[in-house]
Amino acid sequence: MAAPDLLFGLRNNFYLGAYQAAVNNSEVPNLSQGDSIERDCLVYRSYIALGSYQLVINEIDSSAATPLQAVKLLALYLSSPDNKETTILSLQEWLGDPAIGNNPILRLIAGIIFIHEQDYNEALKHTNAGGTMELHALNVQIFLKMHRSDYAEKQLRIMQQIDEDHTLTQLANAWLNLAVGGSKIQEAYLIFQDFSEKYQMTGLILNGKAVCCMHMGNFDEAETLLLEALNKDAKDAETLANLVVCSLHLGKQTSRYLSQLKLSHPDHMLVKRASSAEESFDRAVQTIA
Repeated sequence: MAAPDLLFGLRNNFYLGAYQAAVNNSEVPNLSQGDSIERDCLVYRSYIALGSYQLVINEIDSSAATPLQAVKLLALYLSSPDNKETTILSLQEWLGDPAIGNNPILRLIAGIIFIHEQDYNEALKHTNAGGTMELHALNVQIFLKMHRSDYAEKQLRIMQQIDEDHTLTQLANAWLNLAVGGSKIQEAYLIFQDFSEKYQMTGLILNGKAVCCMHMGNFDEAETLLLEALNKDAKDAETLANLVVCSLHLGKQTSRYLSQLKLSHPDHMLVKRASSAEESFDRAVQTIA
């Protein structure tokens, strides 16, 4: 019989966006050294998702294992634009080190950082070989960002062969269904609905359901879900961005949500697009004037 997976609950909380629950329920007894490192990585990544970058930077010291050092790099990268260049240099140096360069968490963090840089080819250099469910799931995300749903589907098939019921397999399936659209939207909605019935309701699950509703034209239901997500986290980028889109379709004011998004996440794609549109409008007005 297989040994019980002591970190199943912690991983699930993290994958589904229940970051505070992941932190609160991280005291798992009788862990091996490898499991302890994985547990610490999940806890610190949860703190990063909650915006507590400095806590992670302060607590992980230079003697920590490679996976934890990689997580610290992510915290440094996200904590300030001034850190980005030096963080990427350190990351590339570590990836080039034969002793640690193939570490799955280091490769995962590399993929996440290069996605933030929108350098998808560089991200794939480090993630494409897979090796863990998280790396395969990240590959699905990268291929979808590159508008290559065919490659994303191949990654999903690999995940389904490993474990069809895995939370990340289900999430990746929902992401792919949303990208493909059409009749697949209903399938994606049912995946998020299943999560909401089995697990704690999170912003990630609520946003997933809301995006499906918007694709199906159910904007009132989407707004209800998004306002529930906003109650859980008033600064969440995806919730605010989805509320902007939803409110536009409902003919409602979007300025408050867009202002919140600009303040909390000035680099968000929707903010950049809005700013670019404003600049184009101002230039057009000046030429007429």
